[in-house]
Amino acid sequence: MATYAIGDIQGCFDSLLRLLDKINFDSQNDTLWFTGDLVNRGPKSLEVLRFIKKLKNSHIVLGNHDLHLLSVVYADVRSDPKNNLQPILSAPDIEELCIWLRNRSLLHYDAFLDYTLVHAGLPPQWDLNKALLCAEEVETILRGKHYIEFLKNLYGNEPSQWSDSLTGWERLRCITNCLTRLRFCDIKGNLEFTAKGVNAISDNYFPWFKLPNRRSRDLNILFGHWAALQGQTDEPNVYALDTGCVWGRCLTAMRLEDKVRININCLD
Repeated sequence: MATYAIGDIQGCFDSLLRLLDKINFDSQNDTLWFTGDLVNRGPKSLEVLRFIKKLKNSHIVLGNHDLHLLSVVYADVRSDPKNNLQPILSAPDIEELCIWLRNRSLLHYDAFLDYTLVHAGLPPQWDLNKALLCAEEVETILRGKHYIEFLKNLYGNEPSQWSDSLTGWERLRCITNCLTRLRFCDIKGNLEFTAKGVNAISDNYFPWFKLPNRRSRDLNILFGHWAALQGQTDEPNVYALDTGCVWGRCLTAMRLEDKVRININCLD
């Protein structure tokens, strides 16, 4: 029995199957965690969704590309053809798949294993309890009757700083951006969404996990989203798992019990 956390798949289904074969995945006894961005750009997003949906033991956190798919389906958001979402949009089981996606989490915490799973990151103001409560706010909306209105109000970079005083769609948008889009921010928690590299974009902005004042420093955090890191954070308890499979690099799994990483070169 083992637990594996797997980085962003983004439609690279053949690579996922090869990785599972390499780790000798036992679907009856092993558990898989996914950092989100199951879909988009890769050639087989539909196959990825169908496969993971059927897994007996899994935990998935939603990524920005998964939310984009829901926005395309429900909120009339246009999708670039290069995103390769058309097979999903034409699938007879699209509604079933999207209902399943809407009922996934934005944050997962396992007290026994002592790991926290998120797609992008956590702003410096949040400790574990705050992060769980904020994630639950968005999860409740996605699973409830107002999910379409939420998706229509999802896009945008503002508010660019978390505050407990935020309300309504601005509050939910800020929470979602933190959990699914965050890379850089400053010590006050001002978010920056344009840079994708690995170095500080100015003297004031840093990768979210490098901030000395972040309240999540005691957590073991698994995240994806940031392929440019190539799996490296130089932080002993922060694990970057998006290793750029969709960009032709590799797909990575980490066995949580002993922190061993296993990867395979992209096959898609």
